[in-house]
Amino acid sequence: MAKATPTTRAAALREQLDRANHLYYVEARPELSDREFDKLLAELQHLEKDHPELASADSPTQRVGGAPIAGFTQVKHRVPMMSIDNSYDEADLRKFDADVTKAAGKPVEYVVELKIDGVSMALTYEAGKLTLAATRGRGDVGDDVTHNVRTVSAVPLKLRGASPPALFEVRGEVYMSRAELVRLNDALKLDGEEPYKNTRNLTAGTLKQLDPKECARRKLNFFAYGLGATDGVEVSTQSQLLEVLKGYGFPVNPHTKFCGSMDEVIAFCHEWAEKRKDLPYDTDGMVVKVDDFKLRTRLGATAKVPRWAKAYKFEAEQGVSKLGSVEFSVGKFGELTPVAQFDPPIELAGTTVSRASMHNASWVEKYDVRYGDTVVVEKAGEIIPQVVSVVLEARTGREVPITWPDKCPACGAPVEKEVSATSYGFYCTDIGRCPAQVAKRLLSYAKRERMDIDGLGEEVAKQLVDTGLVSKVTDLYGLTERQLLALEGFAKTKAQNLLKGIAASKDRGLARLLPALTIYSVGGSMADVLVEAFPSLDAILAASKEELAGVKGFGPKRADSVFDFFHSDLGTALVADLRALGLKLTHERKAAPVGAQPLAGKTVVVTGTLVKYDRNSIEARIKNLGGTPVGSVSKKTDFLIAGDKAGSKLAKARELGVAVLTEDEFEALGS
Repeated sequence: MAKATPTTRAAALREQLDRANHLYYVEARPELSDREFDKLLAELQHLEKDHPELASADSPTQRVGGAPIAGFTQVKHRVPMMSIDNSYDEADLRKFDADVTKAAGKPVEYVVELKIDGVSMALTYEAGKLTLAATRGRGDVGDDVTHNVRTVSAVPLKLRGASPPALFEVRGEVYMSRAELVRLNDALKLDGEEPYKNTRNLTAGTLKQLDPKECARRKLNFFAYGLGATDGVEVSTQSQLLEVLKGYGFPVNPHTKFCGSMDEVIAFCHEWAEKRKDLPYDTDGMVVKVDDFKLRTRLGATAKVPRWAKAYKFEAEQGVSKLGSVEFSVGKFGELTPVAQFDPPIELAGTTVSRASMHNASWVEKYDVRYGDTVVVEKAGEIIPQVVSVVLEARTGREVPITWPDKCPACGAPVEKEVSATSYGFYCTDIGRCPAQVAKRLLSYAKRERMDIDGLGEEVAKQLVDTGLVSKVTDLYGLTERQLLALEGFAKTKAQNLLKGIAASKDRGLARLLPALTIYSVGGSMADVLVEAFPSLDAILAASKEELAGVKGFGPKRADSVFDFFHSDLGTALVADLRALGLKLTHERKAAPVGAQPLAGKTVVVTGTLVKYDRNSIEARIKNLGGTPVGSVSKKTDFLIAGDKAGSKLAKARELGVAVLTEDEFEALGS
């Protein structure tokens, strides 16, 4: 038999690897072990490296990621990616059914799918090959993330079958499994870094990486569920479409059901409200779709949502347990936070919950929480659980009010009660010296968006404080490799990397240093505003309270906080240390933004859970549009951007007559 040429061997390897991917991700019946797959992939990589003419965009080697890109470009969707209107109870679904049935003039059939908690994606195939992957963005325009989506093994790089359509645009959801989140977080903890909060936000952040190798490392997944623009494909129902998608090689969620009536739909939704915790990925509801495409066309859409679909959102997952005891943690400002300990622990969203924050003394008093109470604990799509209420009718009379310590549980200093206009709490009086406060301040100082000290996570911060190596943040700059190697868990590489990160932080500049110093009410956005007005630490030190209060968005209270911090004994000593250590204490003013500035001179508050942004990215866009992001709503606030589950800030904005924007409306600004 003739020896295979590089061309024929590469073709055979690609066919074998594509088949293995399809069997694993679509049919869930793998035929190759991970080791066998990796061996074949490595062989193909070597072939393509030795013979560059063999490389192609649809090769399985694209899964490992190519060279980083310079930035993201925006692309216009051929067919807009619309949002789906939400419902929260049976009555909403039955009204939806009544409206659709009236328009149809006959009973309507539906397809019900799990609402995967991920990132919506449009995949464009031309002549059978993947040419574009774009995020939803604002609906009509999204970001080109093709370089990252090529690394998602569940996404076919070319359509299966001999005669692919000329144009085939697939809509679906990129998501991450809970197990992958745990794997990544375990690695972060070993490196002393803070863990990621949830799969949805990490998926969105991963797709926004400029380096596709980082996306490949995080192992994203994909389910297909819809169509955009097509040429050469005719389908008449959602049921038929799902079969077509599977035929072309796309994974389709197996927990999808055809329902002949709304009663069946509701029963299926209730079934999955209970079963969802057994899934390996997060889902926050069900999507109910009219099956018949012709009827969909007749029903049409509003400016934002189709009239032929409705999302049924699950209630936040809750559990009930007894409040056994309360621990008091100490924050970076000395605030004591009561942490409930449950007996027995509760199973929520696939995890065991044994403790949860109860905010502050005002919250405990408001809900009259007592030792021995039966409490309701909620975990609404977030990692951090919360006590949300007390089951008063379960009381026996043996419950005991919670008492607050008169001494700090971390350092033994006296605890004092502090009262504000809206709440009160208890604080350790040894501000800035208490070891628990110092450890929390180190974590705040080292955050990526602040001084970006890689390797300085919670465990390392505690080690540094407990061993006496660090008693204030500037002590970091005196650490030696020998000292670090004496600590548990430190090897030479880890110690050297931490020291490199500490040294590099000296040049971060004033805009990142100020929020890192833990000045009350001065976060990143307020620091940006302050340094534009006073571009050096010397200028800030020379400013009066009145001058500081004149900075837009500051006001007297924040000005007092900054002035008092820098003119206290601790602040004076800190400034002297910063100068002696050679940190950069100046800021280069930004050039005037280019383009439309619809938020010029406006203050903007963000609240609720957002789909397209994390806090850093939405604050960055607010600034790019000329606005100033602030943390609280007042009469001076111009806009509130409200995401899902917006609470007290939204209520206050409505009360004060502040203009409220949805995330989509904010997206449309400046376009």
